[in-house]
Amino acid sequence: MESLLCGSSLVSAAGGFCWRKQNLKLHSLSGIRVLRCDSSKVLVKKPKFRNNLVRLDGTESSLLLYPKHKSRFRVNATTSQPEAFEPNSKRNSFRDSLDAFYRFSRPHTVIGTVLSILSVSFLAVEKVSDISPLLFTGILEAVVAALMMNIYIVGLNQLSDVEIDKVNKPYLPLASGEYSVNTGIAIVASFSIMSFWMGWIVGSWPLFWALFVSFILGTAYSINLPLLRWKRFALVAAMCILSVRAIIVQIAFYLHIQTHVFGRPILFTRPLIFATAFMSFFSVVIALFKDIPDIEGDKIFGIRSFSVTLGQKKVFWTCVSLLQIAYAVAILVGATSPFIWSKVISVVGHVILATSLWTRAKSVDLSSKTEITSCYMFIWKLFYAEYLLLPFLK
Repeated sequence: MESLLCGSSLVSAAGGFCWRKQNLKLHSLSGIRVLRCDSSKVLVKKPKFRNNLVRLDGTESSLLLYPKHKSRFRVNATTSQPEAFEPNSKRNSFRDSLDAFYRFSRPHTVIGTVLSILSVSFLAVEKVSDISPLLFTGILEAVVAALMMNIYIVGLNQLSDVEIDKVNKPYLPLASGEYSVNTGIAIVASFSIMSFWMGWIVGSWPLFWALFVSFILGTAYSINLPLLRWKRFALVAAMCILSVRAIIVQIAFYLHIQTHVFGRPILFTRPLIFATAFMSFFSVVIALFKDIPDIEGDKIFGIRSFSVTLGQKKVFWTCVSLLQIAYAVAILVGATSPFIWSKVISVVGHVILATSLWTRAKSVDLSSKTEITSCYMFIWKLFYAEYLLLPFLK
């Protein structure tokens, strides 16, 4: 990444250039290669990649280069000591650590978990007085415990799929090498323990069983042990995701609020039954759709997903059709509500979502992995939107 061309007075470092009139010297300091020159007239050309920092201060010129998620390189042309930039280095290191953990946690699943628990919790609200600090405390307990279990599940999946992710998702921390396997193990172990600890001290059996069943299914889905790693089998993999996203989230977290927080008897209401049925459709769609952009790596490593066996196009339009059926049912259910406001919100909301899905689906180029991945994230946005509509269904 660094070179010194003495004859032409040109210094190159990771695509950045320094031109000088006087002699340059190349030093090595604490594993960092440092270029020094006596002239204060230094011209710097910013490299053509993202997330670079170019700093010029009076007589001191320093070019700090670091491609995102890669090793850092510092080239200094200065008469002062390079240690002056240590605070910036620490801030950058901290920022990159947060970014790596953000990607490791798979933020789209985190958002889905939070919104689903919030939405389902409000299905247990029967009167205005139920909206109290007690309710929000119960929701917070459930969200914190569930998020920690969510990080365990997605983290374990990445640990089990390092080689596959190098093909399908090279930006993930384990696949890119930002995290070592030991770091990944430490994170998933810590978060699983903290999740169970949280569920235990809260004292809510619905919450604890939700965490336990999610742990079992998430482990069986990913871990490469005899009779496990169920993600290899398309139907079993889809059932795992459906069980967690559609059944456990709806019923267990609803019962956490209904029985533990409000102290009421178990009651399966019309909105809860609809939410469970609708999210069963949605969970199947997510389970099928998530493998469409990953077909290349799945073929290489023998993952027999529906996209591999049936083809991307067929699975794509199957997912779209399933969601359109679900939206049609939601419109009919909303139209039968005894409350005018509920009818209007449910019917209009689901018509908008169904139209948005169809319009987006027709514009997708199925030969482009980027467009398919973008559409997959759009499916998650529809997932979020549905949880915003559910509390209005009465």
